Amino acid sequence: MKKHALGTRIWHWVNALSLIVLFMSGLNISNAHRHLYWGQWGFAPEQAWLDVWRFPGWATIPGYYSLASARDWHVLFAWVLGIALLLFLLAALLNGHLRRDIVPRAAELKPSAVAADIRAHLRFDFDHGAGKYNFLQKAAYGVVLFILLPLIIVTGLAMSPGMDAAWSFLSQMFGGRQSARSIHFIVAWLLFGFFVLHIALVLLNRPGKNVGEMITGGTADEAA
Repeated sequence: MKKHALGTRIWHWVNALSLIVLFMSGLNISNAHRHLYWGQWGFAPEQAWLDVWRFPGWATIPGYYSLASARDWHVLFAWVLGIALLLFLLAALLNGHLRRDIVPRAAELKPSAVAADIRAHLRFDFDHGAGKYNFLQKAAYGVVLFILLPLIIVTGLAMSPGMDAAWSFLSQMFGGRQSARSIHFIVAWLLFGFFVLHIALVLLNRPGKNVGEMITGGTADEAA
């Protein structure tokens, strides 16, 4: 039996590629108007709650300023991200991956257990016994799967003028299109932070083994 199911592995790499393209094309889009607002409207810099720095070409897709091209990349991979997430969650629900590996057990929620897990991570001790993931991993993956990824998709829809005209309740959920844009920006950087932390922890804990398992699937009886 594989440690990581084929569907999980496919989604992992598709999701990684999608987030990279979406983040870098999003930086290019941000360069078009580097101010963030709250509410339905906003244009003047003095109304902004945040003035965003201009991102260099090496950090954007495409590598030169083009709002039209960046939007094409962004919309294309937004579809990839959304469809892949939906299929992954359905598969994980049906095959028990969510219940078995993501939902924390009662014993893991005890303050003493959480504190012990935090202390172990601070010592760079990532052993989590017989389970596939420890509590901090489950918490992080749960936040990403059920809060950050759905939120970035819904706020992206709420920002669209076409969607705002058809389904105005989406932007109203966030207090206006500009609020949705601000939340979209914040969530994008939270996902970037998770991405960087995820890579760092993989590099600190047998990177060859972990990356290999996410390609081949590994075996369920291997030490985590």
